[in-house]
Amino acid sequence: MEKPYNKIINGKLVIFSAPSGAGKTTIVHKLLESDLGLEFSVSAASRPKRQNEVDGKDYYFISVKDFKEKIKNEKFLEWEEVYKDHFYGTLKSEVERIWAKGHHVIFDVDVYGGINIKKYYKQKALAIFVMPPSIKHLEQRLRERSTESEENLSKRFEKAEHEMSFAHEFDRIIINDNLETAIAEAKEIVTEFLNKKEEKAS
Repeated sequence: MEKPYNKIINGKLVIFSAPSGAGKTTIVHKLLESDLGLEFSVSAASRPKRQNEVDGKDYYFISVKDFKEKIKNEKFLEWEEVYKDHFYGTLKSEVERIWAKGHHVIFDVDVYGGINIKKYYKQKALAIFVMPPSIKHLEQRLRERSTESEENLSKRFEKAEHEMSFAHEFDRIIINDNLETAIAEAKEIVTEFLNKKEEKAS
């Protein structure tokens, strides 16, 4: 059952990005359970729907042709072709849909997507980078949860190191050394941002 949020007149956006395995998805889920008036932004995907997936909940599943058409018509805030004809992205209409309901938007996106959304919405958005305590710590986490080949893991570590080099482009950095502490810090930062009145442009 949906929480009885007070309707928000001026919606804001909260962006979480991190290398894979840093814990951002867990933090986002915890914030969604809190009473902050946040709603998750559902991404669009051009791949076929898998069993148990729900259109409009897990992703908006659209064809490759429609995805390319929407790119051409600038309907996306950010998008990426992960590999040939497998696109993922955030529709501008998804933000409008959530704002129309009187909620703030929360994103769980990759580093490049996070940077692009922040650039688009500027002061209306708070971009948070979740950092593992060290690349060695991240490697341990990925090995513990993964059944991937050594080659794939090696690619993930390389990508993670590259993504971590963009952390300075985010508004805030949370070091996830202890998950409960990181969740508490994230909640405090997000609450402060959502309660802060927007500065009017001079």
